[in-house]
Amino acid sequence: MKYKTLTVLLVLFSLLSCQEKNGTSSEDFNFHWKNYVHTDSQFKTNIDSLNNEIINGTYGYIDEVFISKNDTILFQKKYPLNYENISKDVDGKMGCGSNMCKDSSEINLYNYYHPKYHPFYLNSNLHTLQSITKSVASTIVGAAIHNDDLVGVDSSVYSFFQSYSVSDSIKTHLELTTLKDILTMQLGLDWKELGMSLEEETNVSEMELSNDWVNYTLQQSIAEKPGTLWNYNSGASQLLSQVVKSATNETIDKYGKQALFDKLNIEEYYWKQTPSGLPDTEGGLYLSAADLAKIGLLHLKDGIWNKERLLPEGWVNDAFEKHVIDIYQDGGKEGYGYQWWLTADEPSLAVGLGYGNQILVIIPEKEIVGVIYAWNIFANKDKYIFRDFVDILQTY
Repeated sequence: MKYKTLTVLLVLFSLLSCQEKNGTSSEDFNFHWKNYVHTDSQFKTNIDSLNNEIINGTYGYIDEVFISKNDTILFQKKYPLNYENISKDVDGKMGCGSNMCKDSSEINLYNYYHPKYHPFYLNSNLHTLQSITKSVASTIVGAAIHNDDLVGVDSSVYSFFQSYSVSDSIKTHLELTTLKDILTMQLGLDWKELGMSLEEETNVSEMELSNDWVNYTLQQSIAEKPGTLWNYNSGASQLLSQVVKSATNETIDKYGKQALFDKLNIEEYYWKQTPSGLPDTEGGLYLSAADLAKIGLLHLKDGIWNKERLLPEGWVNDAFEKHVIDIYQDGGKEGYGYQWWLTADEPSLAVGLGYGNQILVIIPEKEIVGVIYAWNIFANKDKYIFRDFVDILQTY
């Protein structure tokens, strides 16, 4: 009887261990953000000051601030704004405001001025990430590598684009291009975007008007050998959508749902689709601030969530490494990783940035994640909130 009881206990222990290893124990699915009672008086003073500046309009149109330490919310506040009024009489290459559209065809997902889809999706809690989408797409690529659906970052990308009709020179270029070159913005194709408004003639604005964004990107001329020169290129980020589709036979939104979002209990999101049917991986994702912060927290936990590894071991270190240093070629220490900006701070901060002042800041040493949602696209010259926000996070 004693041995029978011992055997049963061993079997139960083995089953529980397997559940924990695979992240399937019942307690693992109970993650929720914990609320914080402030004990750090200086932090509260700093946050109160920032909050007042936001309310007074110092930083323009700020929609939400979210700050967490590990799984605990330090601060969260939304700032309701009336974009129907804000967008009135605004018209330009980026779209038409609430009273300026000629007909319903002009009110679409790439009309950045009309409040139907920007900054919130259909009056929901889902806020446009713009180019923070790139950082999330990179994370899904990491998950695909962990799941053995992608070989790794050092493999040639040409096989993913064989269905596209390209010149012989581009074919050779893609054969020499690695996934790492795409992730680190070293694709080597001509591209005009960095530091320019979408009201100007840029490659990204042209791409968004084209019928096939991947094809548009692959038609650009060659500037440098891949992996040798950094140039911010949203077309390169859109190539990741095709990479995942070709490797997994699923679009990145569907693959990301089962490989990442479901694991993080991210249930509500919206992902724009391009005319060719591929999800927009250069700027098309919408998430709540709390769910975006989960992406940051996953990186703080080295890619492990609920005791299950979702990203390859060492992926976060590689993603946050300055594969490119002095990206502005001005002697500075700013760098770029796998679709992450890396600041000149010591140690550097990992940052996702999006058009209109979307900000995701990850500070591993302090286990802090900060999110700013905003929509500063209306030619306003207000103070950029980034450095003031980061300074508060660093002094916690």
